[in-house]
Amino acid sequence: MTASTPLPGSDRPGLDRPDSVHLDNTFESTAQLMTRITAQLSSRLPDAGARSLRHPQSRAGQRPPTLVAVAHGSRDPRALRTVNALLDRVRAMRPELPVRLGHIELNAPLLSDTLAALRGDAVLVPLLLSRGYHVKQDIPDALSAAPHLRARVAAPLGPHPLLAEALHARLVEAGRRTAGTAEEGRGGVVLAAAGSRDPDSAADTSRTAELLSARLGGVPVLPAYASAAAPTVPEAVAALRARGHHRIAVASYFAAPGRFATQSAAAAPGVAAAPLGAHPALARLVLHRYDEALAAPGTALAGERHLATA
Repeated sequence: MTASTPLPGSDRPGLDRPDSVHLDNTFESTAQLMTRITAQLSSRLPDAGARSLRHPQSRAGQRPPTLVAVAHGSRDPRALRTVNALLDRVRAMRPELPVRLGHIELNAPLLSDTLAALRGDAVLVPLLLSRGYHVKQDIPDALSAAPHLRARVAAPLGPHPLLAEALHARLVEAGRRTAGTAEEGRGGVVLAAAGSRDPDSAADTSRTAELLSARLGGVPVLPAYASAAAPTVPEAVAALRARGHHRIAVASYFAAPGRFATQSAAAAPGVAAAPLGAHPALARLVLHRYDEALAAPGTALAGERHLATA
């Protein structure tokens, strides 16, 4: 499902007022004049369903809706560099697509400023890995404060198999051996996430842990959290050891570096993977969520608000 807001005002943007049509009363009869005015106005009327967002390929030559990537924000300077690198990869994959960035907090540009500067159609894609307060409240609130936009909010990035692909790649890069070796058969993985009090967030993270376990050939993967939820990373490590798993790696379920990612890596007893960052699978997922939001059924009607869900 998606969240939708309409472009307020006229159903016929750009339509000239009748007094703006050039009339030559000297040389035209009334019938000729009315015929010409009708033809001119008709040529400027939008297609049926103009209130709904159009897929970028629905009309040749039409500018696609802007993809607004919504990042959380961080005091760690590496976070902004990482998000910009990810969006550069998104732009390279789809050069015709306008892409903008907005942050919920801590970094410029803030989402409110990005939305205020936009006009026309947009799709907000949260660079967030699960449902929670930011997805359910902060982003819809920011969109409500921009009634000049016709826009939708896509689902958060997770859970999705592409995230499992990126997490697996980061673990291998950090030194975890491939599935099937005797040593890794006795291992386990802790999926370190930010954490939230929202039960939907925990459900989404648990689903990603299942997807990563399958990607690793059945190696046990336990979710853990840096804040607001349990277990913590050390507690998850202890739980895996109690089950007889002694080669334990920590997968960093964060879109970019930051305090929580650093804190989680420091608690790893062995391999600690880097955050997802600008991995190609993450860039593909951003575009997938954008396309998914545009393909969702329904039109944007005046005053309509829907909660974005995975």
